[in-house]
Amino acid sequence: MWLYTVLALLALLLLRRWHRERQTVPRLWERHVLITGCDSGFGKLLARQLDARGLRVLAACLSEAGAAQLRAATSERLQTVLLDVTSSKSIAELTAWVRERVGDQGLWGLVNNAGIAIPTAPNEWLSKEDFVKVLDVNLVGLVEVTLSLLPLVRRARGRVV
Repeated sequence: MWLYTVLALLALLLLRRWHRERQTVPRLWERHVLITGCDSGFGKLLARQLDARGLRVLAACLSEAGAAQLRAATSERLQTVLLDVTSSKSIAELTAWVRERVGDQGLWGLVNNAGIAIPTAPNEWLSKEDFVKVLDVNLVGLVEVTLSLLPLVRRARGRVV
């Protein structure tokens, strides 16, 4: 009796796993994802992986050198743009650029990856300006990016990460 119960539960578990693995996103190659902070680290890695999976990646980089390296390592589907998340003008230009690219489809994903960790030191060694600089990039800038792109994300019923 217990053996049959365990086998039934195991069969249901395997059936559930099989069903979840079969689920795919329809028309993945038509979806646009914007990733901030693609010069290096996680942003660059994610941009390369999503490009390899067939998504249309819009990669926002801080420097032209980082953008050129990323373009050299990916397909023509990936497009780069320069973005300074502390500049409202740069964010407005990014929003217009993204709107041109995605059109009526909207933005399926927004990955807020841009951030800094420097200056890092004991609190006694840092000034108020050091804290403000980190907060401007890691919090205020990404909030502004999210708010400016939210209508495009809603249009595509997308997600913000």
